[in-house]
Amino acid sequence: YSNNLNLKKILALDNFLLDEVKWALELSQDYSILEFKKFDIVFDDLNSIINNLEVDYIIHMASIASPTFYRKFPIETLDANIWGLRKLLDYSISSKISGFLFFSSSEIYGDPDKKNIPTAEDYNGNVSCTGPRACYDEAKRFGETLCMKFYEKYNLPIGIARPFNNYGPGMNINDKRAPADFANYILCNKEIEILSDGNPTRTFCYVADAIAGYFNILLNGHGDFFNIGIEKPEISIRNLAQLFVDTGKRLGIYKHSDIIYLKSTDPNYLVDNPNRRCPNITKAKNILSYNPSISIENGIERYLKFLNTKRL
Repeated sequence: YSNNLNLKKILALDNFLLDEVKWALELSQDYSILEFKKFDIVFDDLNSIINNLEVDYIIHMASIASPTFYRKFPIETLDANIWGLRKLLDYSISSKISGFLFFSSSEIYGDPDKKNIPTAEDYNGNVSCTGPRACYDEAKRFGETLCMKFYEKYNLPIGIARPFNNYGPGMNINDKRAPADFANYILCNKEIEILSDGNPTRTFCYVADAIAGYFNILLNGHGDFFNIGIEKPEISIRNLAQLFVDTGKRLGIYKHSDIIYLKSTDPNYLVDNPNRRCPNITKAKNILSYNPSISIENGIERYLKFLNTKRL
């Protein structure tokens, strides 16, 4: 994409609230086009970072996405998705940008009823505005409203992505979401523990497929919003854990077979946790020619091989 877009620099800004992204920092040392800077999108001066750069594309990914951590930092999550986004939108009005991508979330749908699974973009959601996950869910919903109003008033080239459970290289092993947790157990060669009955279901989209969708929105999805994920298979968390077990054993890096089911000591751990999450991606297929193809089995194998190589 950098060649096709004739990019001169990719400037990545992060406040590193949870941790430094070591693999990305290493990558920036190998590729001069990529530059990382510590920056708080809410409080820091954007002009002090951008200076006189001609900005062509803006991607707002500024939010904690793991429930464990956005419940720990709820105000910071709200601020990044609202005031941080507003700062970038205001900047964009006076800049001649070619594309603006806002990362929303499939969490804006809350816990859909059965007739809205798979979930299409025209479903308005079943979301709590006061629950323990509301800081993330409602901030993303409001962020979408901001984007669409700026698109309508200023004709900014804004597109909105609604990711559905992405995983793979780049996902922090300490992220506390299921794919990262299970991968961590495999690498540590410990029995997998699940803090629930493992029955909720999800689809899991490998990062390479997801990124293709995001770039399509950035370039061609202006004034619109799209589910980005994979439609099949919709599998339970317990079955996902079993796939990690089977793959780890096949790769020769894991020896256990049992999966242990426990109950979290956190009373809010599963509050408002959706029972099912599965996207309808017809819109992205028809408008963006989005076509994810990496199977969950293949994706898990790639993810574990990547992590195992990084630790050798």
